[in-house]
Amino acid sequence: MFTQAELNALTGPLSNAARVVYCLALRPQANQDTLLTKPLQYKELLALINGDPHREPMTRGRDINILLEELTHAGLVSVPPDLSLDTSLNGQRVLLPLISNTQDYQPFHQQHYAMHRDWQPEKQVFDDIAALIGLIDKTFEEQDIGEFVAYWLGRPEAVFSNYQWTQKFTYALKNRRTAKGYQATKKVGNQVVKVEPGIEADDNARQLVAKYANKSGKN
Repeated sequence: MFTQAELNALTGPLSNAARVVYCLALRPQANQDTLLTKPLQYKELLALINGDPHREPMTRGRDINILLEELTHAGLVSVPPDLSLDTSLNGQRVLLPLISNTQDYQPFHQQHYAMHRDWQPEKQVFDDIAALIGLIDKTFEEQDIGEFVAYWLGRPEAVFSNYQWTQKFTYALKNRRTAKGYQATKKVGNQVVKVEPGIEADDNARQLVAKYANKSGKN
């Protein structure tokens, strides 16, 4: 049922509640072509993770969002660019990027390692994740990589795959720009114009989903 990429992520540092949500609620009814889950139902999810009578029950939608955030950092979940973990996702769908059986990502999951000084993000993975999470301006500087590497060099116990390291870098880049009120731009002819995030991000996400849907149809 699970791809090797999923198994690698699920055996990483995740809470049991997050694994339960992914394995029993999100994964079974996810669409293999679009990578989308069925609409989230907070009541169902809360009932699922509150089955242990010896554990203090979770009661808020925010508790579910914390678990989804945990799954996001593990690479198992991606929130569409028009949604946010800071707001309610009840009734919304999220993406499960690792459920595709396409071979494109498999090489990036085969080796796990701690951060090192010469690390560089994988371009293919970076571009695809950036499209999924709405990181419109995909340019970055060596300083961005340096800050990311410096942070994780101080955490040698963290061991991830090439895909997961690149995913973390992409999210870190987006979060930094969002926090600073960063305005993405692009060059049109001889002019530099501001990008409309919603339209551009949605188009990128649709193109990426179509890319893997077409590959799935050929298998």
